[in-house]
Amino acid sequence: MAILEVTEIEKHFGNTRVLENVSFSLEEGNALAIIGSSGSGKTTLLRCLNFLETPDRGVITVRGEKLFDASLPAKERERDLRKKRLHFGMVFQSFHLFPQYTALENVTLAELLLAKERPDFKQRKREIMEEIDAHGRELLERMGLSERSGHYPHQLSGGQQQRVAIARALALKPDILCFDEPTSALDPELTGEVLKVIRGLAQQKTTMIIVTHEMAFARDVADQVIFMDEGVIVEQGDPRQVIDNPRQERTKQFLARYTQG
Repeated sequence: MAILEVTEIEKHFGNTRVLENVSFSLEEGNALAIIGSSGSGKTTLLRCLNFLETPDRGVITVRGEKLFDASLPAKERERDLRKKRLHFGMVFQSFHLFPQYTALENVTLAELLLAKERPDFKQRKREIMEEIDAHGRELLERMGLSERSGHYPHQLSGGQQQRVAIARALALKPDILCFDEPTSALDPELTGEVLKVIRGLAQQKTTMIIVTHEMAFARDVADQVIFMDEGVIVEQGDPRQVIDNPRQERTKQFLARYTQG
């Protein structure tokens, strides 16, 4: 059974069609790479999945639970929006770290805020905070940043900041980890360290959706690739088929332009 099912998602901004009839599914433990030119709808799709944008049409289902159905009244769609977002961990192009917090504080902030809503927080405050601190340090260790836990964002390289952002996205144990071109804001020499982390997550069977322009990375890491153009899915399938032997002319043209660029 698929962990994620996206059915006929559409999104318009005014008269501009951004997504049209987007449907796909994702199996648990698999990595999906989404490729396409700028403006093809990739980022908007991720924002719809994370409920940062509201689709005009379609259904989003996670683990058999219908999280969004555009046919329902607005109040029904917007109910428990924060809880729905917890299913998706988001890593943006820009790191979006809080400059006033250390790496560890950035990673543990969301978990701490949720913990404060627990009915037993006051009684077990010290124990709960110690658990959150230990979890945050464990995540930073996985990112190779144990010695940077007390550093502030301005004291970290771009690659280190993005790895902190990945740890933060993992902190709430989302069903699906989403990356929106996670290396696009990095210098070439820092790109490798972030891709290495994502490769490791793929080897650990973390369920992921990765919007990327790194074609070799997508070919090697993804279980499935989707090529989008002008808001529609043009082609999807095995990465070596889509990237190495595309069937659709638009896919061929995109890959040719990319290779030439």
